[in-house]
Amino acid sequence: MGFVLKETRAAIEAYLAALNAHDADAVAACVAEDFVNDHTSSMGRSRRGRAEYRAALTGFLEEFVDLRYVPEGFLVDGESAAVPYVMTFGIRSAGDRPVRIRGIFVFTVADGLITRRTDYWDSGEVQRQLA
Repeated sequence: MGFVLKETRAAIEAYLAALNAHDADAVAACVAEDFVNDHTSSMGRSRRGRAEYRAALTGFLEEFVDLRYVPEGFLVDGESAAVPYVMTFGIRSAGDRPVRIRGIFVFTVADGLITRRTDYWDSGEVQRQLA
């Protein structure tokens, strides 16, 4: 069981490092072919499959300038994990104005790749900070 926990956490840490490096190819390499990226926020856009997700990453990383996810902890249970985070970025279309939000990812990992990411965050917080 300990190996599975370490593998799950390592996959998530690699994924977050790739996002923080703004490396779309490295991010896509961390997810499974049938990856599901599920957003619960009205501003988020859900994606299915590595190819669709990868296609969206370039625009996402360009719009969210200096994107950075800082995990507040890792709650790992086998192949599942919850990771509360603080996300900071500037929104290019809003003149790179800085935004800071808190959210939580829920991941599923299999064979060292992320198969599902559900993202919980309040899009109203982004709008309040830009108002």
